[in-house]
Amino acid sequence: MLNAMKTLFLYILIVLPLSIISCNSKNDEIIRATENAFIKMIASLPLEPLNDAEKSSLLFMREEEKLARDVYDYLYLKWSLQIFDNISTSEQPHMDAILELLNRYELEDPAKQDESGSFVNSDLQKLYTDLTKVGTTSIVDALKVGAAIEEIDILDLNNALDVDVDNQDITIVYENLMKGSRNHLRSFVKTLGNQGVIYQPQYLTKEEYDAIINSDMERR
Repeated sequence: MLNAMKTLFLYILIVLPLSIISCNSKNDEIIRATENAFIKMIASLPLEPLNDAEKSSLLFMREEEKLARDVYDYLYLKWSLQIFDNISTSEQPHMDAILELLNRYELEDPAKQDESGSFVNSDLQKLYTDLTKVGTTSIVDALKVGAAIEEIDILDLNNALDVDVDNQDITIVYENLMKGSRNHLRSFVKTLGNQGVIYQPQYLTKEEYDAIINSDMERR
């Protein structure tokens, strides 16, 4: 049962948002049903003690996923490029996944006001300002901003899993978020390729980047 729920959650977190162009009632029903399955799956796991590093990580990741969504919304309004709308749509379930963990551990949500472009974390606030500024320069620069965000997400999630996190529920969510970020990176790089641009990694090592780009989109 746990594996089945994880598969359902992974579908909504990664596969569905990459395939839809616009939301409709059927997709909304799938989203709601799958989010409910995820909540039940997480609730079925033991509530483990939460250390300070895990607490800080959850609060940070909630806003980092918001940063991705907000930047993509901003860039979609600027350039009307569909990839930004599509991936922004998929960032909302990412945010919701972290919110479920915050609620589970009774942590205050730093994004409870959900004001676009506004962040409690000062580093993320500056990053949003910097990235949106760069992204307004050209479509190519905007796509490079998208790829950079996904690189940063991958590094932050990987570091959290290696150093900060050992609770099973947080690990499941982070691993799935990282798969989503790898898929998003592949999508941005492909779109840049269609623009005649060969993307060079800005944060990942060449080896890490090549391992992602030279592998298939992750479906399960």
